[in-house]
Amino acid sequence: MLPRSTPAASLMSSRSIGALLDWLEARSVEGHSIMVVRHGHVVAEGWWAPYSADRPQLIYSLTKSFTSTAVGLAVADGLLSLDDRVVDVLPDQVPDDVSEQGRRITVHHLLSMTSGHPGDSLEEAWRLEPGDLVRGFLRVPFADAEGVRHVYDNATTFLLARMVERVTGRRLEDLLDERLFHPMGIDHAEWDRVASGAAFGFHGLHLTTEAVAAFGELLLRGGRWGDRQLVPRDWVERATSKHIDIPPADDDAARGYGYQFWMSSHGYYGDGAYGQHCVVIPSLDLVVAVTSANTQTSAVPDAIWDCLSPGIDRPDSAHDDEVLADRLRRLSCSPVPGSADPSRSVKATLDASAADSALPDGMTVVVDPVDSGWTLRFGSSFTVEAGFGAWRESSPLGRPVVATGAWQGGTFVAELWVITTPHRVRLAVDADAGTAVATWSTVPLTGPQLELHLRSPLMTRPDVA
Repeated sequence: MLPRSTPAASLMSSRSIGALLDWLEARSVEGHSIMVVRHGHVVAEGWWAPYSADRPQLIYSLTKSFTSTAVGLAVADGLLSLDDRVVDVLPDQVPDDVSEQGRRITVHHLLSMTSGHPGDSLEEAWRLEPGDLVRGFLRVPFADAEGVRHVYDNATTFLLARMVERVTGRRLEDLLDERLFHPMGIDHAEWDRVASGAAFGFHGLHLTTEAVAAFGELLLRGGRWGDRQLVPRDWVERATSKHIDIPPADDDAARGYGYQFWMSSHGYYGDGAYGQHCVVIPSLDLVVAVTSANTQTSAVPDAIWDCLSPGIDRPDSAHDDEVLADRLRRLSCSPVPGSADPSRSVKATLDASAADSALPDGMTVVVDPVDSGWTLRFGSSFTVEAGFGAWRESSPLGRPVVATGAWQGGTFVAELWVITTPHRVRLAVDADAGTAVATWSTVPLTGPQLELHLRSPLMTRPDVA
């Protein structure tokens, strides 16, 4: 999809890329992947095992930037305008008692998240209208006039997705497949959905790291891919320009908000929960894609600038490039340490009282040894394979799980990586007590039930986002 080069050939310091890796390690960021693109060429790429290049990953709210692009396509086709009102495009989903302000909400207000709601309206909107988020959004009371204050509001992007679908007569994912993904050579996009089957729009897109980096490169080139103008240049410029200030925060890279893009001091970026980033720095002709399980997400765009900009147009030696490439090839998360004890089985009952429990209370958990690993049975719901000192993959309910385990004294410990997401579950089985706990490293925003996240596609109404 993207051509390859070396840092030196693209006039970039490999040591500066190493400094970015050092920055992530020093802050105990659980990296999953990184890709650096300069002058249109991938100059550095790496995946922390068990993550890999060919595996699409959940990018959470970075999805919003793709939905914004779909809006841009509809605008370019003359089917939608920034001044179009929700009540006119989706009249059948307007509540009878809609407020005057609700009647005034436009595509521009949704894109810039300036509808006037006091906070993220998602949970309240779904509480008010469990079967219709558009109607619920319009029923949530407004605190400010429209267009004057940015408040991060997931439901705005859901409305945009539905408006695009209404005016184009196409599903959001089908439109982006035809107009964006397939022309770019991306044939693996997968979308999580609400219970009705509609794509969330505000999150839920799964893409490979290279697809995310390629999207950043498309934006950097003004919507042009090879000899084709896939997205109008004026839309890219409009979407990636600041339309509203945001409240300042010392630890936040954002300097304003565009149309479902964040503005930084040196460019712009798409951002998803737990550290899914697509950072574009036009002045350096640079794109960086990062996926991780990181709770310090706001610091990453500035760290990319701080680490990489000193090395621009200052290439190191071919030896330095190879040292970096070797380091990137060896990136890995750690398998569970301990012993194999291949003759030992255990049966336990799940205790769900622990915080961030991933499994229901009282579930039976059985650990049986197999060749170089274990079979983990979770009641009658599903079975997972775990390796000893190595990763073992299974797909019990449709989506893959990669697991590793070991005995640590009288406790069997396994890590279950829900590998198409940033999340993993740690299982600890106390053989003497006959009890087990299963807790998330970071709880998925669509809820803690592990079984839900093993199904493809995931279909749910999110608790929060």
